[in-house]
Amino acid sequence: MGKTVRSAAQARRRRNAGLSRPRPAQALELDRLIHERVRLGIVSALAGSERLTFNELKAMLETTDGNLSVHARKLEEAGYVVCEKSFAGRTPRTEYTLTAAGRKALVRYLEHMEAVIAAARG
Repeated sequence: MGKTVRSAAQARRRRNAGLSRPRPAQALELDRLIHERVRLGIVSALAGSERLTFNELKAMLETTDGNLSVHARKLEEAGYVVCEKSFAGRTPRTEYTLTAAGRKALVRYLEHMEAVIAAARG
């Protein structure tokens, strides 16, 4: 019985501290669009820079043209990034920026992951 009381008190303290264990339903709340490795890399890199070119992102993430293109397009369709195409002389230039919605989505994702980590550490 003492163990139950202690566990209930611990659970109450954890809830009050915002460290309650994530319920299985919370795992479903994870933003699957950002959770994928390359897309998380794109939004994270853009969060730390005003803008990045396609080639800069490709080098940072160590991915292929096709892979980066597909993932960047998904983020663009979701309104998380903006893609601007231009020319530097005759050379095409593609630049990406993170939108306000993309920044909010990244912050929500990081907060969720921090809660999962805190709950796992107990």
